Amino acid sequence: MAPIENAMPDLERNLTFYEVNNPSPQKLTAEQIARFNADGYIFPLDLYAADEIAERRAYFERLMAEAEAKGWNSYSINGWQARCPGIYDMALEPRILDYVQDLLGENLVCWATHYFAKMPGDGKQVSWHQDASYWPLTPSKTVTVWLAIDDADKENGAMQFIPGSHRHGQIGFEWSKAEENNVLNQSVHDAGQYGRAPVSVEMKAGQISLHSDLLLHGSEPNHSPRRRCGLTLRFAPPEVRPLRSWGRQSILARGEDAHGHWSFCPRPERDDIPSR
Repeated sequence: MAPIENAMPDLERNLTFYEVNNPSPQKLTAEQIARFNADGYIFPLDLYAADEIAERRAYFERLMAEAEAKGWNSYSINGWQARCPGIYDMALEPRILDYVQDLLGENLVCWATHYFAKMPGDGKQVSWHQDASYWPLTPSKTVTVWLAIDDADKENGAMQFIPGSHRHGQIGFEWSKAEENNVLNQSVHDAGQYGRAPVSVEMKAGQISLHSDLLLHGSEPNHSPRRRCGLTLRFAPPEVRPLRSWGRQSILARGEDAHGHWSFCPRPERDDIPSR
């Protein structure tokens, strides 16, 4: 079966990597930006101190307990920034925005968030994929922040990146088969041909990684007795256009929106977890 080259053939999307050209970064170094352009990612970056990440871990655990009581699983807290003030506030964390601004500019939209929590002994994997393939956005300029809620290492299923794979544009994929036990539904096979050897994104709780929406990445099952939870926050400059009525639960995280493509949600007053 030939790989699928376009998950959304009815949409005109520009899936091209745009190099960062920032001669005066405020938080990142010129070397880190050059590495992002060449490799498609930066990690680890320090963010929260031990007491701060402990608070955010406790928040996730309260949220997860309530979500499970209403029928959700550990991958289901997806796009709840308009429902949960704790998630909304992390999308506005100045220390996160300072890093992202050096890659995307001073105007920033946080258009999505997602907790990926691999529980102890979780047999699911995340097959090699490109985030941009899933999203009806154009052009593909999203940078994902992955915040380690727990320590992430090879034993508990840390992410892996294929350095340089973001420079190929859309990469052909196949729809995942049931036996893959994939959290998502796209699989890029023979991923190593699109870049250098995979890099394991091992981080301590409270650190973050940044990666391009075109970077091939995935993760192995968590066969350890330890949980591996991370929160993704997706940022784009406001000139990116959401298609198919996307972008209705976004946050204007920094600066202004002179384009009018997005609908911004207010900060929720309390956690509002729907029943599944």
